[in-house]
Amino acid sequence: MGEHRGEYKLKFEAPKNAQWFAYGLMAVGLISIIAMFASDHGHGEHYHAGTRAWANIFAGSFFFMSIGLAAAFFLGLQYAAEAGWATTIKRVIESVALYLPWGLSLMLLLFILGQFHVHHIYPWMAPGIAERGHPNYDEVIANKIGYFGVFWWIRTILYIVGWLWFTFKLRNNSLAADQLEIDVNNSYHWKNVKLGAWFMVIFAITSSTSAWDWLMSIDTHWFSTLFGWYIFSGMWISALTMITMLIIWLKKLGYLEFVTESTIHDMGKWMFAISFLWTYLYFSQFMLIWYSDIPEEVIYFQTRWETYKALMWTVLFVNFAFPMIMLMSRDCKRNYFYLMFVGTIIFIGHYLDVIMIVMPGTVGHAWTGLSWMEAGTFLFFLGLFLTVVFRTLSSAPLLVKNHPFLEESLHHST
Repeated sequence: MGEHRGEYKLKFEAPKNAQWFAYGLMAVGLISIIAMFASDHGHGEHYHAGTRAWANIFAGSFFFMSIGLAAAFFLGLQYAAEAGWATTIKRVIESVALYLPWGLSLMLLLFILGQFHVHHIYPWMAPGIAERGHPNYDEVIANKIGYFGVFWWIRTILYIVGWLWFTFKLRNNSLAADQLEIDVNNSYHWKNVKLGAWFMVIFAITSSTSAWDWLMSIDTHWFSTLFGWYIFSGMWISALTMITMLIIWLKKLGYLEFVTESTIHDMGKWMFAISFLWTYLYFSQFMLIWYSDIPEEVIYFQTRWETYKALMWTVLFVNFAFPMIMLMSRDCKRNYFYLMFVGTIIFIGHYLDVIMIVMPGTVGHAWTGLSWMEAGTFLFFLGLFLTVVFRTLSSAPLLVKNHPFLEESLHHST
């Protein structure tokens, strides 16, 4: 297997223009965030449960954190399934997954600030919310308060520690295999197969419960049994799209020459398929709740239908109809321009989906439509994300070593 490695460019160095582009995005975004807080100052009373500035920061933090988390899931899935086709792109998947420590740190900071009432993203964190007679008392939340409080924080710490442990172990075992001249028994690979299998079990539970804890609890009165899967499908397609676009970009720069056209075709098929999964869950959640017409459930969509209708239809069209039409044919999934164009649209579309999840429970009916606030926050987190990914890509060879399925992946054809 080692004879192939000398034939390719394995040491990634981000072009200066790409680095400065990422820094520029962060700078523009940071200026926008500062301006956002300045323009939001003094108007908190007009919002339902928090300010638009904090809601945007929360949405950006969660969206890009979820991309890292879904990439870690996708990495674990490849090991657990003992899939060979994606072996040549594992370093790209790992690099996206390693944004997770940054993303989770930002989320944790937001949780702490919320607990100290710096922002009011979570209604159940408000002082006196479960104390009868207090001005903030809410009977519905009071009946659910046992699920929140200290128990919520314990779950949150367990999510963070567990996800990071699996992600770092998968990455470290992959790098450790590279250090060996030859790994006769593929020992590090089989360690990752076991880790990946356990990660699938843990992730199956925590992906849903964390979605309830971190997103669904923004609308504390509301609940949905499909919500966890809906959030999971959104983060998965976002991660797949970002990984695919990074692979194409790297190939354009002369890297990843060992990644076959069929591997990219398969990534296009994943994008196509998970777009349908997301649409199924998006529609099913809406249809079942609308059909049941239970007031405490319907209110979630009533708010969105009254104030966010244009955003709802935009999200549905961009994330379903657009990829369905554009990625239907085999040739489109092998066309780099098509994949980059469609991927960019899908990526933005799923960011808007997170905006639609967060804003109604925080900004409420004070929403005035998309603006420079959402764009600026998106640019900041995109710049931070790209900066971290570039550095991670440059920290290890782009092609894994001592992997039992490397030859299969190098000659992958469909």
